[in-house]
Formats: sequence, structure tokens, C-alpha cells
Amino acid sequence: MSPRLCSLLVLSFAAILSPVPRWQPQPSGVTARLRGVSAVSDTVAWASGANGTVLRTTDGGITWTKLPVPGAARLDFRDVDAVSDGVAWILSVGNGDASRIYKTSDGGATWTLQFRNDNPKAFFDAMAFWDAQHGLAMSDSVEGRFLILKTSDGGGTWTRVAPEGLPPALPDEGGFAGSGTNIAVQPDGRAWIGTGAAANARILVTVDGGRQWRAVDTPLASSPSAGIFSVAFRDPKHGLTVGGDYQRENDADDNAAVTADGGLSWTLVRGLGGFRSAVAFVPGSRSSWLAVGPQGADWSDDDGQNWTAIPGRGYDAFAFSPSGRVGWGVGEGGRIGRLRVNSATAQLPTPK
Repeated sequence: MSPRLCSLLVLSFAAILSPVPRWQPQPSGVTARLRGVSAVSDTVAWASGANGTVLRTTDGGITWTKLPVPGAARLDFRDVDAVSDGVAWILSVGNGDASRIYKTSDGGATWTLQFRNDNPKAFFDAMAFWDAQHGLAMSDSVEGRFLILKTSDGGGTWTRVAPEGLPPALPDEGGFAGSGTNIAVQPDGRAWIGTGAAANARILVTVDGGRQWRAVDTPLASSPSAGIFSVAFRDPKHGLTVGGDYQRENDADDNAAVTADGGLSWTLVRGLGGFRSAVAFVPGSRSSWLAVGPQGADWSDDDGQNWTAIPGRGYDAFAFSPSGRVGWGVGEGGRIGRLRVNSATAQLPTPK
């Protein structure tokens, strides 16, 4: 066998083992900017955004159905977390009572208002759930204190974490509601929250379900418009965080870092194509990740040490299905893209 033919066979075999993901645009039927997305399976996903927009697909994205939320037409739903085709939570952002959490248990046919913020200085950014009963929600800091809520009954009640369980906040420290993913959770009550907008971009870490937290400095750049926008973990030890300056979307200066010790220390990594508002681990993979932002997306197969740009437009938020075969990105103008990680197993059925 000639050396050239041997090289071609090696490259072809590598391509089979690590297929290049590709975006497949999908019609959403809306023009609102979408900032939240949650994938329940390869066929069921939820999306949310401005103007009270909530969408759901049960056929892999061939069709997306708009789900009205009564009295919420002016709200901006920056986060959605779903645990099934019927059960999901949505979080709206803004000062005062613009920050709310709603829940549906019947696929969006009806919604229950579970939380309405009554603090005019609070601005809730994101939420995350360990399971159908236990979850967290976080606000920007208020008067030097972090504001984190917990629930242990599916959102029926939300209780503020006691101040003595939290470190003091830096002046102006808070989260960025760019994708609803600056909170990450892992089993056994572990969670991480990324911050910015202050002198340092930090990670808040808990290992006991949110009762006690500690703050860890990261090397990501921080300013009023920069910091951590997204954090994700592939296991209790290995995680990745991305962000940057949302006012300079093409810059990629000090905007990504990795950890191998559960978030107690972070090391900068480079190679992203610009500001990135969401990062996600590929379920079922060994070390593959996706990072997205309004100007583009990047793929890594080595825990973020190296990145390859994915052709196509950018997205504000992204979520993989539990299988890791497919995922959805959402963004400006109602844009939705389905990412086919393995084209051999992730093809959509042909519409009839």
C-alpha cells in the first residue's frame, strides 16, 4: 500500500470515529430572540426567549409549537429547563417582578407562576435542576450579597440560601443572562455558578446541595460587560467555562478556562473564535465539547485544549439531548439550528 493511500485511509477512519458536526436550520415560526433551550431527548426540546416566547418540538424540530404563557407577553424568558415532554420551568429576567419562574406539567397547555421577585434591586439570571424536585436560581448580587434560591419540591417553594452560607460579593458582581447556562449541576448536590461584571470573574462552588458556597477566582477577563457566561461539567471534577465581552463579540481574549479538580482551580485555554455565551459537554463522549456565541460556534475533542470552528451562523444558547447524538442552538430572529453530531444516526425523518 502506498504511503499516500495509507494516509487517506487513516484520515477517513478518523473522520468516522469523530464525525464533523453540522448545523441544520429549522423553522421556528417566530422572530423573537431566543436565549433558552433544553433538550429532553432526540425528538423533544424546548426553547424560550423575548416577548414571552416559549416553543416546544416533539418531532425532532420538524415543527415547533408556540406555547402562550398568560400575562407574560412582555417578559423575556432567558432560561428554560425541562425534564420531560410535559414538565418544564421557564425563567424571565429583569429587575423587580420582571424576574419570574413559571412551571408547566402538561406540555405547556397551562402554566403556574411559582416565583415572582419582590426585590426591586434583584435581577435573576438563570436556574438549573438536579432532578424534577431539586433546583437552584440565582440573581445578581444585591448590596454586597449574593442572592441564590433553592427548591426541593419542584419549585412549589423557593427558599433563599442563608447569607452565612455565602461568601461576600464583589462590588457589582453578578451573572450574565445570555443563555441561562451560568449554573451547572452534577449529582450529589454539586453545583457551580459563574460570575462577572466585577474586578474578577469567579466561580461559586457548592458540594452540599447549595447550603454552603465558596468563591474561586478564575483567569477569565472581567468588566461591566465581560466575565463568565456559561459553565458546564462532564463529571464532578472536569469542567469548562466560557464567556468574554458581549460588547466585543469578535474578541476571544481570556474567555475560556478548564478545571480538573471540581472547580477549585482554573487554567486558561485559547482557540475560540470570539465571545461565547454557552458551552456544553457532549454526553456519551470522552472529552468533546461545543461552545456557541452570536458570531459562531467551536468544537473540541480534547477537553477544550484545541478548538475547530463549525461552519454556519452563531447561536446564543445550546443544549444536547441526553444521548449526545443531537442538539439545538437558538438565537436572534427566532433562529434555531439542529446539530447533527453523527449524521448516520441523527437524521431527521422526512416530513410527509
